[in-house]
Amino acid sequence: MNDCKMTAKEQIIKISEKKSKSFRGQMLAWYDKHRRTIPWRAPEGELSDPYHVWLSEIMCQQTTVPAVIPYFLKFIQTWPTITDLANADRDDVMKAWAGLGYYARARNLHKCAKLIADDMSGSFPQSKAELQSLPGIGDYTSAAIAAIAFNKAETVVDGNIERVMARQFNIQTPMPKAKKEIKQVAAQFFEREKARPGDFAQSLMDLGSAICTPKNPKCSLCPVVKTCAAHKHGNAEMLPIKAPKKTKPQKRGYIYWIENSDNQVLLHTRDDNQMLGGMLALPCSDWIEEAGTSAKGKGATKPAHVSFIDQSAVINTQQHIRHSFTHFDLRLDIFRYNAPLCGTANDGYHWVERGDIRAENFPTVFKKAVALCH
Repeated sequence: MNDCKMTAKEQIIKISEKKSKSFRGQMLAWYDKHRRTIPWRAPEGELSDPYHVWLSEIMCQQTTVPAVIPYFLKFIQTWPTITDLANADRDDVMKAWAGLGYYARARNLHKCAKLIADDMSGSFPQSKAELQSLPGIGDYTSAAIAAIAFNKAETVVDGNIERVMARQFNIQTPMPKAKKEIKQVAAQFFEREKARPGDFAQSLMDLGSAICTPKNPKCSLCPVVKTCAAHKHGNAEMLPIKAPKKTKPQKRGYIYWIENSDNQVLLHTRDDNQMLGGMLALPCSDWIEEAGTSAKGKGATKPAHVSFIDQSAVINTQQHIRHSFTHFDLRLDIFRYNAPLCGTANDGYHWVERGDIRAENFPTVFKKAVALCH
C-alpha cells in the first residue's frame, strides 16, 4: 500500500483511513461474490448462530475445514443446541471427537457448554472479554465469535489472515515473532470496520484459503493484488517466513491387546492429565523418549511394561505402529496377552465385548493398533 509508513521508534506499519476503507471495500465486494459455502455460516445478510461459530472455531484449531465439516455436521445433528451438548455424557462427546486430535479441546468444549447452559441460561456472552473467560476460548476464538456471531469490531487473525497480511505488507520478520507485527497491522482494518466485521474476517479467511494460498498463490485472481507489496517484489510465496523446523524427539512405548476367556477386550479411558486425556485407548506403557533424540541428547532407551500384566505370558507380535504428533514421533510395539477373567478392570480400565469395539471411537494412534489386532 503506497501511503503506508513505519515510524522509526515503534516500527509499526501505519495505514491511512483512505487505504483501509478501500481495502475493506474491495475485500467485502469480492466476498459477496465468492464466499465459501460452509455449514456453520449464516446466509448472506444474517449473523451466524453463536453455537455454530464457537463449535466450528474450536474444531478448526490445528485442523482443516474439509476435515472438520463431517465432525461438525455429526455434532449438530446429535446435539442441536448447546444445552443438548451440555447434557450429553462426556464419554459420548469424546468418542464423537475421536480422530480430530488435540483432545483437550473436546474436554473444554463439554466444560464450556455446561457452564453456558447452567450459568448463562444457554446464551453466549457477546463481548470478547467475557467470551475469553470461558474454558477453551482464547484470544483468537473469542474475537472470531464476537465478530462473526455478534458483529463486534474485534481483530480476527488466523493462519490464513496472517498470510494475507504478511504478503500485503511484505513483512519479513520470521514466524512466530511476526505474529505481533501482523496483528498490529490487521487491527487497523478491523477496528475501522464497524458495519460488517464478521464478513470482513471471513473474506480474508476465504482469500487465504482459495487465492492467497501457501504455495502457488493465484495472484491474478486476487481482488487486492494492486496493493500487495509481496506481489510487487515477486516474493509472495516466500511469506510469511517460517522458523526453521526443529528435529522431533522420538518416543517409544508398548501397547497391549488384552483378551479374557469371555471374548472381552480390556480398554482404558485415559486420565485427563495424560496426553489424549479422556479418550478411549488400549492399555499402554508410558511413552519414553529414546536416547539422543532430544536437543540435549538425553532420554531412556526402553520403556517399562505395564505393571499389572504377567510378562511371562505376554506375546510379542513383532508388529508396531508409528504415529506423528505435533511435538514428537511415536513408535508403539504391540503385545498380546490372554488375561484371567477377573483381571484388572479399574482405574479407568474396563472390559468390552470384542464385537462391540469400533475403531472410530479411538484417537488415530489407537485406531492403528485396533486395526492390526481386532
